[in-house]
Amino acid sequence: MAEQSTQSIEVDAEPSRVMAVIADFPAYPEWARAVRQTEVLDTDGDGRAKQVKLTLDAGPIKDVYTLEYDWDGDGLGVSWHLVKGQMQKAQNGRYALEDLDGRTRVTYTLSVELALPMIGLLRRKAEKMVMDTALKELKKRAEG
Repeated sequence: MAEQSTQSIEVDAEPSRVMAVIADFPAYPEWARAVRQTEVLDTDGDGRAKQVKLTLDAGPIKDVYTLEYDWDGDGLGVSWHLVKGQMQKAQNGRYALEDLDGRTRVTYTLSVELALPMIGLLRRKAEKMVMDTALKELKKRAEG
């Protein structure tokens, strides 16, 4: 299994607002620059996305992949793993939210294993760049 990278950011919004942004997959192309298209393939008993197909275009990195999501019952976290992808062999991630009296600390953990080998240092740098961008875009959308 690949090593995990973790980053956090504080968002000036309630955890429920932040989670609503995370869970609104059809809106991702509006605010997540690299996400060109999303398609919810399956939902759980509560109507939340269970499987989502994403089309990613981050310059030199282009991929179409399907993730499966597992939502925490308390509304403060969601985990996912790769079901199928073109450039990825594995992806495991998690958003964990912490209520800070009206603000939210979002901790993003991500591990990606590409189909083509990549030097660990470069892979970690790419993961950190993806995570940093994702957290900043999430913050902007949740606060907007």
